[in-house]
Amino acid sequence: MDLNLIWFLLLGALLAGYAILDGFDLGVGILHPLARTDHERRVGINAIGPLWDGNEVWLVTFGGALFAAFPEVYSGVFSGFYTAFMLLLFALIFRAVSLEFRGKVDSPSWKRVWDVGFFGGSLLATLLFGVAVGNAMRGIALDEVGRYHGGIIPMLNPYALLVGLMTVAMFAMHGSIYLFLKSEGEFQQRLKGWMWHTWGVFLVLYVLTTMYTLIEIDRVAADFSHMPWAAAVVLVNVLAVANIPRAVYAGRHGQAFLSSCLTILCLVVLFGLALFPNLVVSSGSPEHSLTIYNAASSEKTLTIMFIIACMGMPFVLAYTAVIYWTFRGKVKLGEHSY
Repeated sequence: MDLNLIWFLLLGALLAGYAILDGFDLGVGILHPLARTDHERRVGINAIGPLWDGNEVWLVTFGGALFAAFPEVYSGVFSGFYTAFMLLLFALIFRAVSLEFRGKVDSPSWKRVWDVGFFGGSLLATLLFGVAVGNAMRGIALDEVGRYHGGIIPMLNPYALLVGLMTVAMFAMHGSIYLFLKSEGEFQQRLKGWMWHTWGVFLVLYVLTTMYTLIEIDRVAADFSHMPWAAAVVLVNVLAVANIPRAVYAGRHGQAFLSSCLTILCLVVLFGLALFPNLVVSSGSPEHSLTIYNAASSEKTLTIMFIIACMGMPFVLAYTAVIYWTFRGKVKLGEHSY
């Protein structure tokens, strides 16, 4: 049993789960300034209020699993991207604080400050996630011990920023469909326009990013040539993207949301296939790349962790299922709502 490969797949599953579940949370925050009234803003916040913290457990679990399974990657990436990670933590924390503090004082100016915090934290976190993915695809300059010393400025290259913008558009689209399912009345009708516009922007950026990837990153086409079955993932991805407007037009918004989830899942799978067997690609010297084999913990550690994961993951999945079932249906604002 190849435990290194298994942990690579488990990390991919955790990343996909986080992107799908917290993706619509972040998307609702990105769309927050488009709400016209305080009532609409409260509907958006309460649509994710019972769920957002549970969704972020997937990110925390991903970080913990990366630390234990591939410590060389964890130490090298976190030390090299210290500023970027501090910005990400600030964005996620400020976003959470904004959700909790917004309704504590019944004052328009007070609420406006936290509305800006909710939007800014969601936008910045999403953009940073996308930039991280872009740089992982492009590769970074690693030394012989797998450390990066370039700072944050080289990370803000055109390709990484394009991937970041595509991620923002994708999560905004994902969030608009989710918000439509959770709302009703006039606000829900206006969300139809949000879904069409965000899908259109995502489609343009998706096509541009795909073209840029094939031009900028030669190894992607080469890697996929050794995995012809990966074409099936690409086909499913394209069909999922195309099915979103079809489902919205037909009034099948639940199907549109599932297609949005499948779009994100396929992109995470393609991201993993493009990296494999690397976890961090060295752009200058390929031999310095951190792989699932040279950056892994001992086999005993991976075995113990695998046993713990098999015991713990069912609880995470059960908790997620119970929470989503409990808070299903339309948002109803009450005395104790956000």
